[in-house]
Amino acid sequence: MTTIAAATSADLPALLELLGQSALPTAGLADHLDTTLVAREAGHVVGSAALELYGTTALLRSVAVAPGLRGRGLGQELTRHALALARRRKIRTVYLLTETAGGFFPRFGFRAISRDAVDPAVQGSVEFTSACPTSALAMAAELERRAST
Repeated sequence: MTTIAAATSADLPALLELLGQSALPTAGLADHLDTTLVAREAGHVVGSAALELYGTTALLRSVAVAPGLRGRGLGQELTRHALALARRRKIRTVYLLTETAGGFFPRFGFRAISRDAVDPAVQGSVEFTSACPTSALAMAAELERRAST
């Protein structure tokens, strides 16, 4: 059985390994562990999704699933949990950068935008300034105020 819960500092090595397997940036993740979620199966970290909070905006990053478990909906579940966390934290707009998952995120309300349209606070994040290439697609989702899990 897979469970999704808040990450702890003990999860960091497994998180960094998972992101490496998924060819996702690891820079800056340790600074946002308090808003990082992990999926665990048999005691092992098998998925992740993290938020970097910037006032009423956030950056969704590090959405990853272990290679052997992809295609089972775990990435969708992690994304739903991360967006629910954003709502609980009173976030109005969530941004992300992606090179490979531009077709995955629209089902959650994300739409492609120009990088210039991203909130300046988010543009100052490690993801924007150095971790993600400038070729990465920027996307944004406006969050409604309903509570969900």
